[in-house]
Amino acid sequence: MTRRRSRRARAQAQGQAQASQAPQAPVIVGSETTEQHPDGDWVVRRVSGAAAWKYYRCPGCEQEIVPATPHVVCWLDDQVADRRHWHTICWAHRDRRNPSGRSRPGG
Repeated sequence: MTRRRSRRARAQAQGQAQASQAPQAPVIVGSETTEQHPDGDWVVRRVSGAAAWKYYRCPGCEQEIVPATPHVVCWLDDQVADRRHWHTICWAHRDRRNPSGRSRPGG
């Protein structure tokens, strides 16, 4: 005589089967804009937390951008290969930072 699975086990198995058949949602990257700064025109792309799945190092603060963290990807208008991932706040305040990434005293 075979054993019947419990109601909970059947529901879990059915849910897993449905989940594996469900289409995957496309990864949506935010809007892309061009910003004018003294050092040139920068293309800025906003990345949602759902689309961020890798570790990056922010050039503004030299800290990691962990997966699932919303941030921006920026590059000079004609240099796509040199794009960098920045914390959104670091990009917004980059004109107040020294090249080392530390805030200026009194600023």
